[in-house]
Amino acid sequence: MSAGVATAPRAADSIFRQNLRNFAGNRLAVASAVVVLLFVLIAVFAPLIAPHNPNETDLFLRLQPPAWLPGGDWSYPLGCDALGRDILSRIIYGTRISIFIGAAVILVATTIGILAGLAAGYLRGWVDVVISRVVDILLGFPYLIFAIGLMAMMGPGLLNIILALAYKEWVIPCRVVRGETLATRELEYVEAARALGASRGHIMMREILPNILSPVIVVSTIRMAHVIILEASLSFLGLGVQPPTASWGSMVADGRAFMLEAWWVSTFPGLAILLLVLAINVASQGLRDAFDPRFQE
Repeated sequence: MSAGVATAPRAADSIFRQNLRNFAGNRLAVASAVVVLLFVLIAVFAPLIAPHNPNETDLFLRLQPPAWLPGGDWSYPLGCDALGRDILSRIIYGTRISIFIGAAVILVATTIGILAGLAAGYLRGWVDVVISRVVDILLGFPYLIFAIGLMAMMGPGLLNIILALAYKEWVIPCRVVRGETLATRELEYVEAARALGASRGHIMMREILPNILSPVIVVSTIRMAHVIILEASLSFLGLGVQPPTASWGSMVADGRAFMLEAWWVSTFPGLAILLLVLAINVASQGLRDAFDPRFQE
């Protein structure tokens, strides 16, 4: 009997281990995950890593080139901006803003989306109609235009940019959860829980939700890269995080007027955005291929 009891956990464990081996076999996805982890560590330990105060100005260092170019100094490896601030230090501190906003928006939006999607998919009726119509209305607006409008009304700021992006971002996990719930609500184990008298809240949170989390997590991870791009876009337009706080989008905007004479002011923050977003996308695709059975042969 003891062997029979241990069979199910071992089977589940073996499936999880096999999925991990599948992910580990994707070298590009693993390398991308390492890059994302490196960015997270940079954000956490920014005060220890940054060589200078990111807001410290020195007009004598105005538009100083990177260290390997004539006139450069290895004390400022990536050069300085128009106010003499160290670009490397500002990129390091800007990592905090991008990752924090991306994670906060995804956490808030995914939580709302899961609750709304479960209610729409399981309760059906007028609840489904109301939630689905709200989702359709929000999807009718271009995301960036919608966020710009909200930021124009609420004003710039860290909290406002999180709210502005989360106001629409929740519709993506909501649609995923609703579709998965519709496919799951008629399965045998849900019918059994319903026959035993389990409440609707118990069925949604204890029976359905654990079995549909995999695609939700994958979608949310992919969407984090999109949120980071949107935050950088709003900051580029002056509607995001305000100076002197370092933000990759505002750093790119600061260098627009100096692209011909000081290309490094905009180029290095732009490369940081590109590298982080690309790494998140590739790692997310690797997770999807490894853990979602629909993408496995």
